[in-house]
Amino acid sequence: MEAPVLPETFPLATVGLEAAVARQFRLLEATAAHFEGDQLFAADAGVVPGLGRPRTTARVEAVLADFFGAEDAAFVQGAGTGAIRAALTATVRPGDELLVHRAPVYRTTGVTLRGLGARTVEADFNDPGELRTALASGRFRWAYVQHTRQRLGDSYDPAEVIAACRAAGVRTVVDDNYAVLRTPAAGVELGADASCFSLFKLHGPEGVGVVVGAGDLVARVHDDNYSGGGQVQGHQALDVLRALTHVPVAWAVQSRVGGEVAARLAAGEVDGVAEVRIANAQDRCLLVRLDRPVAARLPAVAARFGAAPYPVGSNSRYEIAPLFYRLSGSSLADAPELADWTVRVNPMRAGADLVLDILRRSLAALNEPLAAPNEPEDP
Repeated sequence: MEAPVLPETFPLATVGLEAAVARQFRLLEATAAHFEGDQLFAADAGVVPGLGRPRTTARVEAVLADFFGAEDAAFVQGAGTGAIRAALTATVRPGDELLVHRAPVYRTTGVTLRGLGARTVEADFNDPGELRTALASGRFRWAYVQHTRQRLGDSYDPAEVIAACRAAGVRTVVDDNYAVLRTPAAGVELGADASCFSLFKLHGPEGVGVVVGAGDLVARVHDDNYSGGGQVQGHQALDVLRALTHVPVAWAVQSRVGGEVAARLAAGEVDGVAEVRIANAQDRCLLVRLDRPVAARLPAVAARFGAAPYPVGSNSRYEIAPLFYRLSGSSLADAPELADWTVRVNPMRAGADLVLDILRRSLAALNEPLAAPNEPEDP
């Protein structure tokens, strides 16, 4: 069986440690502007008259809007998927044409688009000329941009895509999952009308997402989310805020470790590794192509040596051990030939030495011959 070759990848820029510390301080400055005294230790609940949500929730939304330089923010249930669904529901009407990148769409986003009855029209965002032609057609009110890569070979700069849309009078909704606080700027900071992302992926509580962006769009999200059962309660909002104070530095360390692991693998430190790439295949990770097709078996073996064999929320508060897992569904839809040969590795909170040790021991274990069934033992 001929081994596939990993495509060239174009990782998004990351945030260095000093810049991450500055972001942490900036978040606390925004917090101090909207909270006083014991408000950080007390949380309310319910559909407060005049607000339609808890006062604490509204305060944390104001902090996030301030921090990202946006007009407003709205918490929603349903994590990142719920945030994307809320933003698209507020903007796209049945039958509207929505400009999207020519690539496999993230599965839950596909469900949302199908439910909305949107007519997606594809253009290759990697090709600025094709994007400009599509935008010049006058067919679109809105474009949908995924900040991280849908295809392993994607090379477009989200900032340039958003700028081209703005110049053409087309508004943008950005899926910022896996990118916010890891890359230098979120979509809304680059000029998009909305950034949608999961707070669960940022160490926050399960099921909480947020839409940050233009006032008119966020107001529609609040109006649509009028039910008491749909509110993010005050204690959840405070949990989000507390978690976010740790994220920028954690992400900077993780990115640095990923770079070290990639360099050491490329230098041949672990036998059995044929190729490695850093990629934004959903979360920023390492694509490790093995020298034999055992990728499907490796995660379970790596778990024996302390690795996480599957994600929980992809950088949720639960995920501290290095992750060894298959490629994402959208990556495999674009490059199915990699399935048997390539694993996705994310250091999470670990250092490079542990990641490499787990990979080395796992590959060695996979080299061991399997015992024949019912083989009699030696006397």
